Amino acid sequence: MQASHIMKRISLLSLALALVAAVPQAPAQIADKVVRAKIAGIDVIAYETGVENVVTFRGSLPAGDSFAPEKNSAIPTLVGGMLDKGTTQQDKFAIAQKLENIGASIDFSVGGVMTEFHGKCLRKDFPLVISLLAEQLRTPSFSEEEFAKVKKQLAGDLQRALESTDYRAGQAFSETVFPKGHPNYSPPTKEFLAAVESAELADVKAFHAEYYGPAEATLVAVGDIDIEGLKAKIARAFEGWTGGKTRPEFAKAKPATERREEVVSMADKPNVTVIVGQATGLKYSDPDALALRVGTAVLGRGFTGRLMANVRDKEGLTYGISSNLASDSFTDGEWRISANFAPQLLEKGMTSTQRELDSWYKDGVTATELERVKSALIGTFKVGMATTDGLSNALLDSVHRGYDVTWLDEYTKRVAVLTLPEVNAAIKKHLQPEKMTVIKAGSVPPPLNRG
Repeated sequence: MQASHIMKRISLLSLALALVAAVPQAPAQIADKVVRAKIAGIDVIAYETGVENVVTFRGSLPAGDSFAPEKNSAIPTLVGGMLDKGTTQQDKFAIAQKLENIGASIDFSVGGVMTEFHGKCLRKDFPLVISLLAEQLRTPSFSEEEFAKVKKQLAGDLQRALESTDYRAGQAFSETVFPKGHPNYSPPTKEFLAAVESAELADVKAFHAEYYGPAEATLVAVGDIDIEGLKAKIARAFEGWTGGKTRPEFAKAKPATERREEVVSMADKPNVTVIVGQATGLKYSDPDALALRVGTAVLGRGFTGRLMANVRDKEGLTYGISSNLASDSFTDGEWRISANFAPQLLEKGMTSTQRELDSWYKDGVTATELERVKSALIGTFKVGMATTDGLSNALLDSVHRGYDVTWLDEYTKRVAVLTLPEVNAAIKKHLQPEKMTVIKAGSVPPPLNRG
């Protein structure tokens, strides 16, 4: 269940830190400067940059929603929601005040596979911030009062989300395309709400005890860091931490055997959110995944993609439309077109979108399109590597996808050498437009009577 993405997250980051977090120049070879070591059982990845005073960190451990006990799917999300609600040593107000006093932040989120954390602080404050992170991960207080508040807040967020056409379409898509137990599957929201209501604090404590630990935890730190000093501070903060789980191999979603369509009717909405897509059967690290990703960018990446150029700019049928691959770091992911149409333009918009999809699938991308997208992807990647946020995120993503950190130096080369036959073959091999799932959420008009 991706409900955790709508949870309110604490954010105490000062504007000053955000403004100075840019790395002056990304080095040619990232892996050469990466220091990687096991510290207190945690996979620590450190990278010193030219930025002064700021340290950005992020990390993860396998404690996401796909590990939920069978009797209650909300437990991992509720555990994640309790991490910043106080520890056995101090309450949430004391922790928040300490972070605010130094302009630092620590945020938590729960996804399908991983519970993640990230934060930022000044170099001089790293010992305090990393000790607070360790305290929150290791010894949350799990007070009855805070547990009741987290449950109420999560339920309220979900109730509000039910009014969003984007949320309802995405929910229906994941529930239809992926089987129960798959990391990309989301249970019906009403079912999840019932799980939130029935969750007991004892189950939350038991999940934390079983799944939180260093077994497959990763911590990435980027910025103005003293490598040896950082190692010592992490070792001290997490000394004696044990337990945790390693990720299993998840079963893939079965390919669709027929086209499926679903309408989620929502009254008085000014737009209809449409998703057209399928499970890909591919993880990010699989051989054809990059070629398919690049081909998909030709169809629907930004204003230069075919979908925006034709369905929006030329025909004026949509507020926004794009295509992408997602949710494929740990298991097979999804391919989708996402669009928003005014109800009165829905039929024309769907016809136009299907035309572009069919043409792209049948005829493939052109050499000119391929070179343009390759250049754009390489440029975007390099820009992302020029900030501590982007670089720390990329390093953690590399680990999640099963790569060594050397992959960051190889990415632009892999994109550059992709050929037109490789890209077009990947599109034909892994997609089935005639069997894709179609979700429409919003004020969907009845079909026109053509009799």
